[in-house]
Amino acid sequence: MTEQPKRFDIGALVDLLTILTVLVIVKQSVLPFSFLYAGPASTFSAMVVATMILRRRGLGWKDLGFRWPENWWKIIGLTVLSMVAFIAATQMMQLFADTFFVDIGVSGRFDHIEGNLPAYIGIMLLVWTHGSFFEELLFRAFVIDRASNAFGGGRIADIAAALFSSIFFGYRHYYYQGMHGALITGAGGFAFAMLYLWFGRKNIMPLIFAHGIFNSLGQTFRFLGIRD
Repeated sequence: MTEQPKRFDIGALVDLLTILTVLVIVKQSVLPFSFLYAGPASTFSAMVVATMILRRRGLGWKDLGFRWPENWWKIIGLTVLSMVAFIAATQMMQLFADTFFVDIGVSGRFDHIEGNLPAYIGIMLLVWTHGSFFEELLFRAFVIDRASNAFGGGRIADIAAALFSSIFFGYRHYYYQGMHGALITGAGGFAFAMLYLWFGRKNIMPLIFAHGIFNSLGQTFRFLGIRD
């Protein structure tokens, strides 16, 4: 007997649209008041709502791969692999982005960090909450899981979900990085998304650590005044 294809999951679609709505509305609402904290405010809000949605579905974040590692050496190796894949994907996309769009950097969003220890400590707290754990749990684990289920499940649905999550991830960075940065960030997000699928959606910690390390290095360079 052949396996019947999964049907379109309206519940998963509602879950997905709910989180996307929270992310967009909260960020756009906070932007007029804070260019720096609009993103974090939206991810914090979305994490609360996503956690409630998962509980209502009888699930938890561990079901999407957020669990204590059993083998730290494996996690370290996969983290290094994730960093290499991210660099490769973003460098390839940069060749395209440089041809058609102007690189505006981060629009001065983090200029206040240079030489400012309290600001540096504050931004590092955001790096290891909003910028690593929350973004990976939301844009990789939650969005991919809900989108894949909404599309009916299976390999094609997984890839479509990975692509969708990456496009939305790039869009999330457009407001301060422009199209150039959005394309590069989206490409890195797609590399992470495909790794998440390769990990079987059971291990998101390497992506969290890789994301946090990249952001930590970037903010540390800014604090020290090291320019590209």
